[in-house]
Amino acid sequence: MVDVTGNPIENIPPAEVEDVELYHPKSWVTKYVFSQDAKVIAIQYALTAMSIGYVALVLSWLIRIQLAFPGSFSFIDPSSYYQFITMHGMIMVIYLLTALFLGGFGNYLIPLMIGARDMVFPYVNMLSFWVYFLAVMVLVASFFAPGGPTGAGWTLYPPQAILTGTPGQDWGIILMLASLILFIIGFTMGGLNYVVTVLQARTRGMTLMRMPLTIWGIFSATILALLAFPALFVGAVMLLFDRVLGTSFFMPAIVQAGEHLKYGGGSPILFQHLFWFFGHPEVYIVALPAFGIVSDLVSTHARKNIFGYRMMVWAIVAIAVLSFVVWGHHMYVSGMNPYFGFFFATSTLIIAIPTAIKVYNWVLTLWRGDIHFTVPMLFAIGFIVTFVNGGLTGLFLGNVIVDVPLSATMFVVAHFHMVMGVAPIMVVFGGIYQWYPKVTGRMLNEAMGKFHFWVTFLGAYAIFFPMHYLGLLGVPRRYYEMGETAFIPPSATTLNIFITIAALVVGFAQIVFLFNLIWSLFKGKEAGGNPWRATTLEWQTPHTPPEHGNWGRELPVVYRWPYDYSVPGAKQDFLPQNQPPIVSAATGKLL
Repeated sequence: MVDVTGNPIENIPPAEVEDVELYHPKSWVTKYVFSQDAKVIAIQYALTAMSIGYVALVLSWLIRIQLAFPGSFSFIDPSSYYQFITMHGMIMVIYLLTALFLGGFGNYLIPLMIGARDMVFPYVNMLSFWVYFLAVMVLVASFFAPGGPTGAGWTLYPPQAILTGTPGQDWGIILMLASLILFIIGFTMGGLNYVVTVLQARTRGMTLMRMPLTIWGIFSATILALLAFPALFVGAVMLLFDRVLGTSFFMPAIVQAGEHLKYGGGSPILFQHLFWFFGHPEVYIVALPAFGIVSDLVSTHARKNIFGYRMMVWAIVAIAVLSFVVWGHHMYVSGMNPYFGFFFATSTLIIAIPTAIKVYNWVLTLWRGDIHFTVPMLFAIGFIVTFVNGGLTGLFLGNVIVDVPLSATMFVVAHFHMVMGVAPIMVVFGGIYQWYPKVTGRMLNEAMGKFHFWVTFLGAYAIFFPMHYLGLLGVPRRYYEMGETAFIPPSATTLNIFITIAALVVGFAQIVFLFNLIWSLFKGKEAGGNPWRATTLEWQTPHTPPEHGNWGRELPVVYRWPYDYSVPGAKQDFLPQNQPPIVSAATGKLL
């Protein structure tokens, strides 16, 4: 293997923007608190999201304890039960998964993977985190407000959300809506920054078709969110006006306890349209970064090129587009015109095509690969299996005639958690195990990591597989207590106890994970610069962890795509993206 003669950089077009001078912090506060470094901001996002995520974990335990042992714990009354459900759902979907994928992984990986020094607007990036942090604080404040947090359900449907009798009707719903509005403002600042950075700040040679699929996933999800979140923003503002100012955007004329309320003329169905116009793309706002990260994990740890790179890119784009025309399948039971039901059922099934392409390509990447069962790889495979299983039940619910009898049962809870909960959480863990060495310079403990994976993976199936059966039995969701219900057999009670025990065990595994994060920070094995022998740019930085500005004096130059693994004739089994062309001594071909 010999170096190519001549200057290999001559044929690579220059970067689209000039290198910029960064603001360098002058104190501990500007370096670690009000930092403009995307890597520090990423860690701030991750720590905040994980902290509020552990609150959601405890809430899920309380929900499960009530379902398994109804009435045994006096502090879980019907009001608090519905408050737990509402806060658990909202935290997991918005404040944990969305924030962690886009704010955490996005901030850390975008500049590093495209060879930039930082986001294009570092100050705006810093502001976006603090607005998100404020949104989380407002949400947490609702736990301590008079009447507690809202118990309207995580979809916040009016008129229930703001009527007397709903838990948290006083301050809970106001703080929830204010928190959502703040979250969307913060995300919009960060999201616009991502888009501009990806389009304008790529280093020399980093064309769009040389970007890692992780960046494609985050980039597409960001655009998706920038288009979908305004619907939720408008809905939240109008619902807040209904609650505080007495307007009637969503509140119809209502008689309560024989008294005509001041509301009249509003449409609750309009809120459902706005909510689900955001709500279904939200599934893919979480899933697309997960798709990208899994692609990188599979290729790296199978030591094999990703199969069908361009097909994977276009599948991500197709999923993003199609996700905007399927929201109606969440409203089959809302009195929809049957012809609309046919349209939404068809579009829902069509979106399975690009999704299936991605699954096929992951499987074909693994086929005959040199698979290393590292912890990131285990979580990646766990995601693929779980997403396929969850997606199959989604095909049932996408059909009107099947969805209508199942929509109010535990079957939906099982499907939703497999697709939107377990599967993306698997990727979150896989991503953290993958990039923790770059963030800290140390490896996470592998034994604790494998314990964490197997308990989480098997435990999740012990929780949600039986839940499908409960749904088919007709066990309704959202109920505080079943009571004496003739059509529900006694085995349902036994299953509920089994599911709750499994949930407690899985929760314990997350405490082990947290311990591993802290323990490895001080006692973990030294990682070196590129412990996974990966090709993408973040592993080629001159320092680990990367310093402010990422690359030292010179930005890297990209010569190849991000998946050159096991190249015949190459000296080692991977070729980094910034490796200039070389000639194989064995084959005489240009590598």
